[in-house]
Amino acid sequence: MATPVVTKTAWKLQEIVAHASNVSSLVLGKGSGRLLATGGDDCRVNLWSINKPNCIMSLTGHTSPVESVRLNTPEELIVAGSQSGSIRVWDLEAAKILRTLVGHKANICSLDFHPYGEFVASGSQDTNIKLWDIRRKGCVFRYRGHSQAVRCLRFSPDGKWLASAADDHTVKLWDLTAGKMMSEFPGHTGPVNVVEFHPNEYLLASGSSDRTIRFWDLEKFQVVSCIEGEPGPVRSVLFNPDGCCLYSGCQDSLRVYGWEPERCFDVVLVNWGKVADLAICNDQLIGVAFSQSNVSSYVVDLTRVTRTGAVAQDPVQDSRPLAQQPPPPSAPLRRIYERPSTTCSKPQRVKQNSESERRSPSSEDDRDERESRAEIQNAEDYNEIFQPKNSISRTPPRRSEPFPAPPEDDMATAKEAAKPSPAMDTQLPVPNLEVLPWPQVVTSTPAPKAEPAIIPATRNEPIGLKASDFLPAVKIPQQTELVDEDAMSQIRKGHDTMCVVLTSRHKNLDSVRAVWTTGDIKTSVDSAVAINDLSVVVDLLNIVNQKASLWKLDLCTTVLPQIEKLLQSKYESYVQTGCTSLKLILQRFLPLITDILAAPPSVGVDISREERLHKCRLCYKQLKSISGLVRSKSGLSGRHGSAFRELHLLMASLD
Repeated sequence: MATPVVTKTAWKLQEIVAHASNVSSLVLGKGSGRLLATGGDDCRVNLWSINKPNCIMSLTGHTSPVESVRLNTPEELIVAGSQSGSIRVWDLEAAKILRTLVGHKANICSLDFHPYGEFVASGSQDTNIKLWDIRRKGCVFRYRGHSQAVRCLRFSPDGKWLASAADDHTVKLWDLTAGKMMSEFPGHTGPVNVVEFHPNEYLLASGSSDRTIRFWDLEKFQVVSCIEGEPGPVRSVLFNPDGCCLYSGCQDSLRVYGWEPERCFDVVLVNWGKVADLAICNDQLIGVAFSQSNVSSYVVDLTRVTRTGAVAQDPVQDSRPLAQQPPPPSAPLRRIYERPSTTCSKPQRVKQNSESERRSPSSEDDRDERESRAEIQNAEDYNEIFQPKNSISRTPPRRSEPFPAPPEDDMATAKEAAKPSPAMDTQLPVPNLEVLPWPQVVTSTPAPKAEPAIIPATRNEPIGLKASDFLPAVKIPQQTELVDEDAMSQIRKGHDTMCVVLTSRHKNLDSVRAVWTTGDIKTSVDSAVAINDLSVVVDLLNIVNQKASLWKLDLCTTVLPQIEKLLQSKYESYVQTGCTSLKLILQRFLPLITDILAAPPSVGVDISREERLHKCRLCYKQLKSISGLVRSKSGLSGRHGSAFRELHLLMASLD
């Protein structure tokens, strides 16, 4: 593909060979505008970082070409649908498959994630729309009404509605809570390719192959305005984040539209061919297009695009003066979405599905999941972007730097580029403090003082912590201490890092909670242990300890090694949680363990007894290992000493 002429408004960013065979689908991450996912005829899903040449990760497992891909807003999950009708959901941070969803009988043409819940909507060439609960691996609803392939699905910002566009020239609006169609919007004379909800108002935009864009009022269920005369089929539309205008991606151009009345604010020439998806970040619009196995990305500087005001008569020229005016403040013409503060409510009823959808996971499904894998092609980029589990960085960051525009060929522009300008980013790159290890321990005193072995859970002053632990190393020997302003500035820089740590912990707890809600306590504890984060284990044990009946013998075999780690922790709250859990185990199961181990062998074969005997032996071995630790700490004074002495008395029978 020929490189387009670089202008002050739009330029080509890069071109990559995305797959060994033709690219069949691609999508941009809407959260950062920096992550790109592609699906190809080689049955793979590849992930890329915009403006980087190498593939980050390749997801395998599909046995037919991938027809549709979609990233959720936090860019933690990706869903891919294939020609065979199967859907696979991947956890990008864990680099593993979460679910395989089977139920469609033809190509998956469209997908979308629910904005507030663990749900995915899928549209197929079989004309059906299905709503999936990816936590329970099942279909919640099936919506019927279209007569041809469903090409686009979009959830409303409040998560209550689902809009669908199809080859039957119609747009339909579905009520998720009632499980029925609210309204149908006819009027297009060609297949409808895209639909998009207004970010604030009850307004829907749809683009069609008949070269028209229609705006629909979702309160009155009628057309607001219709824009005709597009240079080609409308392949992608996107509202500005503040809702002031609509961007339309057409053949080799970007058009900026308003409605009520319909008008074109601006036209930007972009040689992107058939653009497939759009995203906005840092006042830049990123567009991606594909041709055969190549994928190209383009950038449009929105600060130089007219988004409100007079109607544009001609395409954007280099000599055109900047026309950037903020939209006049005014009250919305329609109601705005009421976004819930928590996850969306479950549907009021569950529709009975066919036998193939109700069946339990078969051995074939399990085999598919075993064969599905994530091949990390570039470990450095993967760690930079996803930072799985307890890592503290999440890159691309939410406040990432804009893409710098390439220099122009004429000398006048070269001189201009040397001067500071908002259009050209000439500042030195700011180091990303979020990728620094946490905490960065640097001792500023020549003779470190002895720190207490335990950090109290409640205190009025930070015992065992020094401000110098959170400051960078002093490079100048004569400068032994920082002034207060510099110290406070350095400490504040760790705020974003701590927020990322807490967000990661919240995500891990959400994954454990998702398993907990199924009623399988043992599996939820196993998942918490697998995360390898003691803070998650402590939070889970604090819940289990409140209800002693939740404790089972097989649960003890998993928790006891974690309790041993908690008892050796320097945090008082961790030690107390470990002591409470160990006390419950000793009171409920130690007599049972000793009795079963002392009983004579049974006559014949008793499988359940053998399993119980194996668990008791394992628990006994773990308790013996912990008893030495308890004995060594029973001489401590204060609250800890009292707890360990009580445990030592309970474990006396082990000796």
